[in-house]
Amino acid sequence: MSLSCPIPLKQYPTILLAHGGGGRLMHQLISQLFLATFGRPEQPQHDAAVLTLPGNRIAFTTDSYVVSPMFFPGGDIGILAVNGTVNDLAMAGARPLYLSLGFILEEGLPMETLWRVVQSIQAAAERAQVRIVTGDTKVVDRGKGDGLFINTAGVGIVEHGQTIAPNAVIPGDVVLLNGDVGRHGIAVMAQREGLAFESDITSDTAPVAQVVSQLLQAGIEIHCLRDATRGGLASTLNEIATAAQVHITLNETAIPVQADVQGACEILGLDPLYIANEGRFIAFVPAAQADAALAILQADQIAKGELPNASAIGRVTAAPSPLVTLTNRLGTDRILDVLSGEQLPRIC
Repeated sequence: MSLSCPIPLKQYPTILLAHGGGGRLMHQLISQLFLATFGRPEQPQHDAAVLTLPGNRIAFTTDSYVVSPMFFPGGDIGILAVNGTVNDLAMAGARPLYLSLGFILEEGLPMETLWRVVQSIQAAAERAQVRIVTGDTKVVDRGKGDGLFINTAGVGIVEHGQTIAPNAVIPGDVVLLNGDVGRHGIAVMAQREGLAFESDITSDTAPVAQVVSQLLQAGIEIHCLRDATRGGLASTLNEIATAAQVHITLNETAIPVQADVQGACEILGLDPLYIANEGRFIAFVPAAQADAALAILQADQIAKGELPNASAIGRVTAAPSPLVTLTNRLGTDRILDVLSGEQLPRIC
């Protein structure tokens, strides 16, 4: 990927506060950087994008990305902004179509850094098969923005009649996980703190809408989908258990965690079940369809050149009050509660 910035760096090597409004640099940022990368000839430049949406059910989401550092093994803030928004739409069972981008730029941000993020966004959008259709750019004082923040909104269409939501989970459902957990948080923290491990740990950030579409096209009755981002797998499952008023029991030996991630967590005193992921999701499906759904998840991993470690990690049972428990390798049960705070802040 080329890192040749279209903005004249000798004239504007960094973002300048004086040009944060309607000045020459802002005009060049919009026309030569953003429009040249994301725009289309048929799309008029206006205060809002006018879109045509097939069908009558749409999904709409918004998110903000403040990850530190901006670049880490396996991704960067731009890739996260696209994948995170696309995946939120996919968790509603929607096919993502359009994204908006809002850039908060700190005075002094190197122009090459911004250009690198813009290129990452475009590559991620092409991979996820979505279009960037509108956006906004603001510049804040030096020291007020930590380089770059990104706000997104996403629109997708729901092309099926299923109701996919946490409160649709019922006793008897099987809990499926589409891959190993803990990599994203450890990758970001290692980069932030300058930690070195024996092997490189890379973020799992990836779009998941395609495999969700495959599940739906195969006729899988999906009761709930949820990406295990902030708070990790354990916190996500607690939210679902509370919404559905059920007991979720997990099998520790079935939850895939890479050996290097497990080792890093043991050294640092962290629990991989509470560490954020950016390409992992949980699916609740009827027991009769669990094997078929799992085969689709594993085939998706193989198609991407990954080891097929998607797994059935637990079951849902009736309970007088919501609860998530984990059966460990010794057969002992422990409660997985919600942490009072986040183990690793600012990783998405």
